[in-house]
Amino acid sequence: MKTRRQLLTAALVLGLAWGSTPAHAQDPLRVVTDATFPPMEFVKDGQRTGFDIELIEALGKAMNRKIEWIDIDFKGLIPALQAGRADMAVSAIYITDARRNVVDFTDPYYAGGLVVLTRKDGPVKTLKDLDGRKVSVQVGTKSVNYLKEHYPKVQRVEVEKNQEMFNLVQVGRADAAVTGKPAAKLFAQSAPGLTVLDEQITTEQYGIAVAKNQPELTAALNAALKQLKADGTYDRIVTKWFEAGAK
Repeated sequence: MKTRRQLLTAALVLGLAWGSTPAHAQDPLRVVTDATFPPMEFVKDGQRTGFDIELIEALGKAMNRKIEWIDIDFKGLIPALQAGRADMAVSAIYITDARRNVVDFTDPYYAGGLVVLTRKDGPVKTLKDLDGRKVSVQVGTKSVNYLKEHYPKVQRVEVEKNQEMFNLVQVGRADAAVTGKPAAKLFAQSAPGLTVLDEQITTEQYGIAVAKNQPELTAALNAALKQLKADGTYDRIVTKWFEAGAK
């Protein structure tokens, strides 16, 4: 028969072992996104799809964690992490110093950049032509502040949704739109009258934003991303959505 001391010791050891594995380790990862930015994330036939969506699902599988998607507007992604409403955010988010002040980022997972989408028969042929023109941008994106700082003569038309931004260019209520390269290229392919200027405004990296109080999650995501690149999963996802080699 075990003594009381032995029972207490066993209980203590069990408690320490339990405590060594966080209780939330197998909980679903709460991921916020604004699924209105094809080909990165969008809704088709009632289901989320896109490059970011597939990548996160693959990362979750590699980490043995389920993914719980939460849809919110882009401008609310970072605040959701700060408020503890989500563990991570993925939505074609550029890694910037300003954002690093309030959230952590994984290693970059894709190279993008800001480009100009405009009408082929419109007045914008070069970046210099943006001055004095109406340019649509999505609220909460880097495009807004970038234009404020580098193109102060631009008449910004700020909208909530990515599709609104493109629509304004199509109907002539904006001379151009400034947005991420993948989405602009994809939309131009489906709209014969539109084009993306060859000259990019910026070349930048996309990253997965993580709440600052979860450094272990950032490390786990980086490890999983390396695994996906090593086993070919990453290349397959990139090829599917961009018809090109991994960047």
